[in-house]
Amino acid sequence: MTIDLTALGWDADRAAHLRRRTDHRPGRVARVDRGICTVLRPEGPVRASLGGAVLAAAARDLTALPCAGDWVLLASWPDGPVTVESVLPRRTALVRRTAGKDASGQVLAANIDTAAVVEPVHPEPDAARIERLLSLAHESGAEPLIVLTKADLAADAAAVARQLADLAPGVPVLPVSAEQGTGLEPLRRHVAPGRTLGLLGPSGAGKSSLVNALAGTEVMRTQAIRRVDGKGRHTTTWRALVPIPGGGAVLDTPGVRAVGLLDGSAGLDRAFADIAALATGCRYADCAHDAEPACAVRAALESGELPVRRWENWRRLQREVAYESRRRETRLAAQRRGSWRGERRRTARPAPPPASGGF
Repeated sequence: MTIDLTALGWDADRAAHLRRRTDHRPGRVARVDRGICTVLRPEGPVRASLGGAVLAAAARDLTALPCAGDWVLLASWPDGPVTVESVLPRRTALVRRTAGKDASGQVLAANIDTAAVVEPVHPEPDAARIERLLSLAHESGAEPLIVLTKADLAADAAAVARQLADLAPGVPVLPVSAEQGTGLEPLRRHVAPGRTLGLLGPSGAGKSSLVNALAGTEVMRTQAIRRVDGKGRHTTTWRALVPIPGGGAVLDTPGVRAVGLLDGSAGLDRAFADIAALATGCRYADCAHDAEPACAVRAALESGELPVRRWENWRRLQREVAYESRRRETRLAAQRRGSWRGERRRTARPAPPPASGGF
């Protein structure tokens, strides 16, 4: 089995890193299982463990660990093992907050060109979840997109798409049915040669079915929709990069129950560009949109131009990002203090006594 890396996005800029390490070979991570990477190479996939330099970088920052979508440089050893020796700089990254107390992040996918928020149109799309995931998609640096799956189960999926377009200023909303194969053509341009489409959404949203439809064969296991509530069952528990015949790739992420935002506010501002635009009309530049006079945001709320639900979700996410910013600053300050104390102890250590010259 041979793999064309250029069809997966390998280009001259990435090749420049390889020229500096001629003893290494390039590859793209398809999935990671407990520290073992499945890497796509020109001569076929290989399982590779993590090299010392990668482990050292991860000890300082867990986001340095390779993940699905990463481009890496590999070393092959005489006794057979293959190791990941370097993770090339990421052009985009979907990063969510971890559940722990260390205010760190987890990279869900790397080097995706389009970040598609996948939401089932049936039984009903979750507007607040779409806004949250769109903030993450915008923050990643990739082109955001909304994909409404299971359109065949809705009475008028096009009407639902038009309604949801108000939640995503400037972001395309595509209703599709993987079951019937409809609505897929506008999506296929995001899986062109050299491009990667990342899928982000809840369990049962139909991401695996979408991958299979784009690939033209069953490459991801799926389960039927539950009769009780119309929801899909959870299937994918790991991230996987799937090459698509004709070029390009789809990166399917696991269904996440909750996605915490980190301290980047740029994605949130772009996801709520309508509120940001309204705020420019406030009399005061530092308007908090509470009781200040001539507040354009409050006026839009009172007139119904700005839905109360959307405003409340924006404020909720703003508080979350502000909280994460404070946590991150606290963690970094503690790290700086620890480094400073360690350096002090080393410099304050008394010099060893001179060696005895006795007979």
